[in-house]
Amino acid sequence: MLFKKKVLSLVLGACIASSAALTPEAQACTRLVYIGPENTVLTGRSMDFSIDIPANLWIFPKGMERSGEVGPNSITWRSKYGSIAASSWDISTPDGMNEKGLVANMLWLVASEYPKFDVKGKTKGLTISAWGQYALDNFATVQEAVSFFKQEKFAIVSDFIPGTDKFTTVHLSLSDATGDSAIFEYIGGKLTIHHDKTHRVMTNDPPYDQQIAIKGYWESIPGQVFLPGTSKASDRFVRASYYLNMIPQTSDPKIAAASVFSIVRNVSVPYGIGTADQPHLSNTRWRVVADQKNLIYYFENVLNPNVVWVDLKKVNFETKAGVRKLTLDTGKTYAGESSGYFEPSAPLKFKGLD
Repeated sequence: MLFKKKVLSLVLGACIASSAALTPEAQACTRLVYIGPENTVLTGRSMDFSIDIPANLWIFPKGMERSGEVGPNSITWRSKYGSIAASSWDISTPDGMNEKGLVANMLWLVASEYPKFDVKGKTKGLTISAWGQYALDNFATVQEAVSFFKQEKFAIVSDFIPGTDKFTTVHLSLSDATGDSAIFEYIGGKLTIHHDKTHRVMTNDPPYDQQIAIKGYWESIPGQVFLPGTSKASDRFVRASYYLNMIPQTSDPKIAAASVFSIVRNVSVPYGIGTADQPHLSNTRWRVVADQKNLIYYFENVLNPNVVWVDLKKVNFETKAGVRKLTLDTGKTYAGESSGYFEPSAPLKFKGLD
């Protein structure tokens, strides 16, 4: 009992300190990577936001011609790999997996500050809304992406979300089929890359070096004794880290996916909650689990009781197959493997500079 009281005292102190460090309008996404036996790797995430963030699923083929969408000084590229992506308002792909098992997740990070971009300058630019898609289009592994991005051949260019006063500030996480992981953040206008297979859990705030420090503190406290239970980023980080080490170690794809989904749901924010002192408290809008060994992409909208998934092995990613879309933001219900329900579509238009 004495030990429990001491732990509780330490925990409460840590919670107060972490609360003071967070901004009142913190978005609340969480991302985690499960590494099991027989090369089993899955990445799960929640998409949490203070306003509705409609999502559709897109299949993008290889060979697509892309633009950085920041005017005449934009980078251009041709996609090397096909991918499936979840869109936000059909102007960005904050989440997705390509045919090689590389997964990209964009999460909010208030502290983000990107380099200044001159539309008439020498440095080329890429709209932040296509940052994750650029990685999916061009890289098969985390190491490839790290080697490229650290050269900083172009600037990431951000802007306000249309119709809001929210300036987009996100960091990008990548994981691959080997379980390798990296987090890319712009702090004070400079790119910081955290590249290590142990970086398996990430939330929106604070910057990742501070998240690592939080993890180090909580590793000394037994999770069976106490786990922080609020929706704050630091608390979600701790719970996700603890449960990631507690769920079954299995190569069974159904059990692995169910286990990862259970953690993502555990760190989700209940739909519709709010408090007077936190009017912008984020709610979980949708969840994703990507099976990188079996190339299955699971998607769950909190307003729909069904889980939709796509087996990428059933998808034709050749250029001639074209772009296809599964429209989910109109209320139509799908369940189970749904690759056959995608319909031909014009490519989404990434939000860039007007």
